[in-house]
Amino acid sequence: MVAARSLTPAAQRDVSALPSKGLAHSKYRFPRACRLTTASAFKHVFDNAFKSSDGHVSILAKANGSDCPRLGLAISKRNIRLASGRNRLKRVVRETFRLYQHELSGVDFVVMARAGALQADHETISRSLRKHWARLVKQCKPSWSPSSSSTDT
Repeated sequence: MVAARSLTPAAQRDVSALPSKGLAHSKYRFPRACRLTTASAFKHVFDNAFKSSDGHVSILAKANGSDCPRLGLAISKRNIRLASGRNRLKRVVRETFRLYQHELSGVDFVVMARAGALQADHETISRSLRKHWARLVKQCKPSWSPSSSSTDT
């Protein structure tokens, strides 16, 4: 029998800091439907996307018209030489996305590494990702509300 993986201390803090602690565990899954898997899906995000970046990561985002946020990773060997470093960054990005996906609905994200990501620790990258996602969700979401669009004639 395989032992269940425990969350890292930073992830435990992230989970305990979430506003809706009573959500079922299934809300924190990362199914295939929440991933960008095809070249055309990546191309859709790269075309006319909103961008947010810092010394650790660059993130492109575009509204997708559905309820599920989707994540794509473009972690290049050019910026992070060793596979272990690229894999560590991918794990951190996936974990943070998985924990905060309920706040990111309706947006596709592509995360690209920058050279500074290699020296950053888990908490720094998670904090950076949360900041970028909050900024990009505000930019991607439409600013209209049903009450503001009048259909009366």
